[in-house]
Amino acid sequence: MEWITVPEKGLSLREVRRLTQRSVNLSAEVEASVSAILKNVQENGDRALRELTEKFDGVRLDSFRVTEEEVQEALQAVDPEMLAILKEAKENITAYHKEQIKKSWIKEFRPGVRLGEQYEPIQRVGVYVPGGLAAYPSTVLMDTVPAFVAGCPSVAMTTPPGKDGKVNPNILAAASVAGVREIYKVGGAQGIAMLAYGTETVEPVFKIAGPGNAFVAMAKRLVFGTVGIDMIAGPSEVCCVADGSADPEWIAADLLSQAEHDRRAAVFLITTDEAFGKKVEKAMNRRMKELPRYDIIRNSVGDYAKGFLCRDYEQCFQIVNHIAPEHLEIELPDPEQFLPRVVNAGAIFLGPYTSEPLGDYMAGPNHTLPTSGTAAFSSPLGVYDFMKHSSVEIFSKEAFMKTAPKVQKFALAEGLQAHAAAMEVRYDQ
Repeated sequence: MEWITVPEKGLSLREVRRLTQRSVNLSAEVEASVSAILKNVQENGDRALRELTEKFDGVRLDSFRVTEEEVQEALQAVDPEMLAILKEAKENITAYHKEQIKKSWIKEFRPGVRLGEQYEPIQRVGVYVPGGLAAYPSTVLMDTVPAFVAGCPSVAMTTPPGKDGKVNPNILAAASVAGVREIYKVGGAQGIAMLAYGTETVEPVFKIAGPGNAFVAMAKRLVFGTVGIDMIAGPSEVCCVADGSADPEWIAADLLSQAEHDRRAAVFLITTDEAFGKKVEKAMNRRMKELPRYDIIRNSVGDYAKGFLCRDYEQCFQIVNHIAPEHLEIELPDPEQFLPRVVNAGAIFLGPYTSEPLGDYMAGPNHTLPTSGTAAFSSPLGVYDFMKHSSVEIFSKEAFMKTAPKVQKFALAEGLQAHAAAMEVRYDQ
């Protein structure tokens, strides 16, 4: 872990970004490769999907849609206790996300002028779920349940097939628990293309959500505008603000829980206690050697772990807000008192028993979060990502007559005579 002693004047946003920034790895080569895949699927539909699935996943499929028989087979294969946990997690996620539902409204702002907003679910959405070695049933729940809570009438999910042409049973079980009935065995950039453009057998969607590798991230970026997207997800990160009142073993375990995700995952420890920080680092170095994903963790910690030694809590939270971490743990005495100091973070975990993995699986809030500093301007995935709203405007005749001359003058000042005429034609009615 690299340690940075924060000077008395603090660190600027630019300095913190330089110390912590990781690229999303969307290179020109990746863009060229993905552009070719998108064009192929757009022009050749199902034939392109078959060829690309054989090329990248090593399996030839005649049909891409998962059958009900395959879903039932997966449900029988999944451990009953795991199935019960999936159902409990789904209930927790549903209950939390119901609080995010927006209601349509209309209000009279001025005499004869009623204005408002009408909220509607997006009519068809697509969800991408990573497969293969990175099979995460939790992502299925986190990315589809909010869509159903929003009221989306059509939800299509796609995920890569295995070499046997099947989908990971835990993925299918989670989809079944969530209520997904339209599932496809198409991964990578071609899966994003299928959702965005449609094919002879697959209807296109209006918005795509869900994480993936660099090719999936690039595909989402390139189809944006044709469809909406949730975010461009980068490698994970966790930031912990703690001092000697915390257990260094617990902090070390939490930091490593994110380091095992990816060689480019990052962990940040922010503390005012140098001796405590060194205890955490020592515990991390010992514990990581005992973990199965040691090689991944070693690369993550070796390349991207940073410790910030601050003079006081003010500096600690200045660094937090400059990093804008995906996950933020606050393990200080009476941690809720520090919540108002947090401006930029994806998910905030308060207290020694609110370990970050709780949020990944069972707590209820969404674990699809802004990464790589994007929590400074974006939010966790939620019901609002699967809804849109229209403004509503209603004028009475009296309100129109009072406002129209001002609109006419405004329009003529901009050289828009037809706008002005739309006002004038009503004067004599």
